[in-house]
Amino acid sequence: MDLSSLKPAEGSIKTRKRIGRGQGSTRGGTSTRGHKGQKSRSGYSRKAGFEGGQMPLYRRVPKFGFKNRFRVEYQGINLDTIQQLADDGITKFDHEVFITKGLAHKNDRVKILGRGELKAKVEINAHAFTATAQKAIEAAGGVATKL
Repeated sequence: MDLSSLKPAEGSIKTRKRIGRGQGSTRGGTSTRGHKGQKSRSGYSRKAGFEGGQMPLYRRVPKFGFKNRFRVEYQGINLDTIQQLADDGITKFDHEVFITKGLAHKNDRVKILGRGELKAKVEINAHAFTATAQKAIEAAGGVATKL
């Protein structure tokens, strides 16, 4: 056996329709496009969302809303989560600790939220703190530092 003897399996290859190659081919003339009309013309292409001349949905439905380009997204971490980690023996919290514990991703900004109770004295470095979280950390004798 050699490469010159290789052939595709029987019936696996179909010959394509040769369109617009004269009247004798049975596909000359209109070339399978039917008679007249928009779709029979050369250069025809339909717009996405075209509804046959009816007012399309994207123009019937009104525009609304606003997307602030300058909004800063934070990954929130609550005090009860920090208390659980403090019970496991962690006292210093920074971005690396949040990443290793799976609470934030590499490029996330971290915000400490005030849900739960904090009894442990901890040192936290984060991008932002809520007022209640900051008070709770300082009340427990800890330090809250903004990055």
